Amino acid sequence: MRSAPASRVRQVQVDEEHTGQRLDNFLISQLKGVPRTHIYRLLRRGEVRINKGRSRADYRIRSGDIVRIPPVRTAQGQAQLQASTQDRAQYAWLEQRILYEDEALMAVDKPSGLAVHGGSGVSLGLIEMLRRLRPQARSLELAHRLDRDTSGCLLIAKKRSVLLRLHAMLREGKVDKRYQAVLAGTWSGGTRTVTAPLRKTELSSGERRVNVDETGKESASRFRVLRRYAGGEQSDFAATLVEIELLTGRTHQARVHAAHAGHPIAGDEKYGDKVFNAKARALGLRRLFLHAARLRFDHPAQERTLELEAPLPEELADLLRRLDRRQA
Repeated sequence: MRSAPASRVRQVQVDEEHTGQRLDNFLISQLKGVPRTHIYRLLRRGEVRINKGRSRADYRIRSGDIVRIPPVRTAQGQAQLQASTQDRAQYAWLEQRILYEDEALMAVDKPSGLAVHGGSGVSLGLIEMLRRLRPQARSLELAHRLDRDTSGCLLIAKKRSVLLRLHAMLREGKVDKRYQAVLAGTWSGGTRTVTAPLRKTELSSGERRVNVDETGKESASRFRVLRRYAGGEQSDFAATLVEIELLTGRTHQARVHAAHAGHPIAGDEKYGDKVFNAKARALGLRRLFLHAARLRFDHPAQERTLELEAPLPEELADLLRRLDRRQA
């Protein structure tokens, strides 16, 4: 593969929009198509300068800082910001999954099985695909995350100022997040709030796992029953369709809290019940039954409230229809 000519040294002055951003993330946004490993190599060598001095990757840039960006030789075709015709055609399906978009943000109905970002053996995630689909939007960033196997509403910020406001709103519980899930067994009683602290660990294999632990972070999820599917003479598959309101936003929170309550989510291979999952597969379920159905929040750049909804995917709706027929 031929290489494109090295670019010239650039002196970039940081504006208010990027104040507080980590230097490495700023460089990634400036050097589209350059591998992260190469960017970190430039930092280690001192080829990137802040106000003529060396700086670390985690330095938080400030308005007025002058960032020296050295010449970078990149593989031809990868360093270009504009997406090729092939890219546009390849990711055109994403257009159909955009639930809402304006100049400040967009909301996407993420499909199950797609990681939100690349890494850990995944070359391209949803955010990288969106950047290729919309090369003119230079600052697309994830406002929050969904597990790879979870589908539904995902917020993307188009400006750093909007990203920071959304992060603050999420931390302060000002974004109403509602999920739908099918749980193992018959949920007794009505609405219940599970408050169990969660601690995230990483196994030697690199796998992330979350456990209920008194030393973990405060976490709360509210479960509301939508429908019970009782087992009996015609079926030994007892299950409950619930709405889960996440009052905090921890990794794997809904899945771990459901399992902690004694009703793991259908199709959950990490925290679920193997026998129940096998029965769900026999009914046609081939994925985790967890869907980010609705988001409600005040627009971070406009004086209005946004209410966004992602329809239940057909493969999940099909399972509910099968369960309904068994109840008849």
